[in-house]
Amino acid sequence: MKTKITSYCATLLLATAVWASADEPVKAKKGSPEFERLKTLVGTWKGKTDIGQGPIDITVQYRLLAAGSVLEERVFEGTPHEMVTMYYDQGGRLAMTHYCVMGNRPGMLLKASNDTTLEFDFDKTCGINPATESHMHALTIRFDDADTITTSCKAIVDGKEMPDHPATLKRVKS
Repeated sequence: MKTKITSYCATLLLATAVWASADEPVKAKKGSPEFERLKTLVGTWKGKTDIGQGPIDITVQYRLLAAGSVLEERVFEGTPHEMVTMYYDQGGRLAMTHYCVMGNRPGMLLKASNDTTLEFDFDKTCGINPATESHMHALTIRFDDADTITTSCKAIVDGKEMPDHPATLKRVKS
């Protein structure tokens, strides 16, 4: 009986502590310089892309989650082709996981960066066999100016590298 009362009191104390601190703002820890640059994308972006069937309109939405430690990218929202990419620091290095319409989730690590460009390449530890599973294999994001980016992704389909599909996106201002 004493154990049950002690467990109940400990649970109540923990719940009270969590509730009492719920209104306190969470301080986001600073990320890598590349992740901090990606955070500037928060908002809505529009442009055109051609994924092999002619030009189509594309809207990309970026938002911060988890106290600013994750940047979510959402494309083709509300359609059967909706995809989400999560950007985050992993051991001090920028990484991403892409939840793809192909039904998989390739991971990529930052391969190179400079003042205007971030280049991601396939992370061999993500659980996808590039020889047998079609997937997004690489991504480049170029910061053309504060309100324009150009993205280009490389896909592997049936073991073969497909042509890049660039998209120039403009920030939507409210």
